[in-house]
Amino acid sequence: MGSMVIKNIGTIFTGDIEKPIIEGPVSIFIEEGKIKSIGSDIQENADRVIDAKGMTVCPGFIDSHTHPVLGDFTPRQNQIGFIDSSLHGGVTSMISAGEVHLPGRPTDPKGTKALAVLAHKSFAKLRPSGVKVYGGALILEKGLTEDDFKELSEDGVWLVGEIGLGSVKSASDAKMMVEWAKKYGMKVLMHVGGTSVPGSSTVTCNDVLTARPTVACHLNGGPTSIPVNEAKRIIDETDCAIEIVHCGNPLSAFEIARYMKNNNILNRLIIGNDAPSGTGVIPLGIWRMVNFISSLCGISAEIAVCCATGNTKKVFGLNHGMVKEGEEADIQIIDAPMGSEGKDAKAAIELGDIPGIAMVIIDGIIRTQVSRNTPPPVRKIS
Repeated sequence: MGSMVIKNIGTIFTGDIEKPIIEGPVSIFIEEGKIKSIGSDIQENADRVIDAKGMTVCPGFIDSHTHPVLGDFTPRQNQIGFIDSSLHGGVTSMISAGEVHLPGRPTDPKGTKALAVLAHKSFAKLRPSGVKVYGGALILEKGLTEDDFKELSEDGVWLVGEIGLGSVKSASDAKMMVEWAKKYGMKVLMHVGGTSVPGSSTVTCNDVLTARPTVACHLNGGPTSIPVNEAKRIIDETDCAIEIVHCGNPLSAFEIARYMKNNNILNRLIIGNDAPSGTGVIPLGIWRMVNFISSLCGISAEIAVCCATGNTKKVFGLNHGMVKEGEEADIQIIDAPMGSEGKDAKAAIELGDIPGIAMVIIDGIIRTQVSRNTPPPVRKIS
């Protein structure tokens, strides 16, 4: 992997909600795929030196809610290359909420286990365009036993796809399985809101309060939202991570983000796309949600970025998601887009403008330079 220095950084959005911003000028030294040091006078010799020209560095986004199947193809939208397109939207890793769109998806216990193991092992070896895809989210079907969860955990499966996609739909059916999953170290996602696709189910506030998942998925609806007062009950009466998504109800997302800001609990808020879905493939979906909560809810750009990076890292126990010494070097270099009133990325985001992506780095390797999906950045890397 070699080494790299990124110098002349104007600002770092760290992704760490406890210390979300570092003012420059500052440099980052990367070696063997990890951030080794951050400082103003780094003198390390490196294989490559990148001059950020005063631009902003932030962590690569962790999309907390995707529905991959196998490889970089989505049967849901019959589209090749959706993961590569997300890379050009600053996404460097994705978390599966269930490979539900597989044609002919098996719904018996043995079949749903096999799909989880297959997707987990496949994406563990394959990184489309370098993106880290955490696949193999078990879809809960009736007939699964505690031994099944134990066996899956031993095979490396650590995600349970959003409850409500399989035949386990009621909170009473789900509760025991959630306890088994947590016992074996799994992270449990739960659909919240109206029915999203044929075969799924409506999940209410009381269902979430009974099942107690790790993540209350798309609390703003996937795409139909529960009433905002019920969403607030989930926030108040659980310790779940609270997810809002692009493919959801925008008014509900606004109310949830503003409520969490006003209650000083934005550390629990995470951002996903919920794509591919009926809404489509949205390569800039995470940036759009970051801009949405920043510009409309009065949340600073650096804190909004935390909701798509460091907060998600903590929920899922990942080794990336912050610009911090010791972290895997998954990084975006961004700037105000051409034509924006904002003088830099922070100002542009807070005005509602998607920043221009000048470079995306995963594990210290440049995966793309100027994004084909964002407006071009004002400054250019050299």
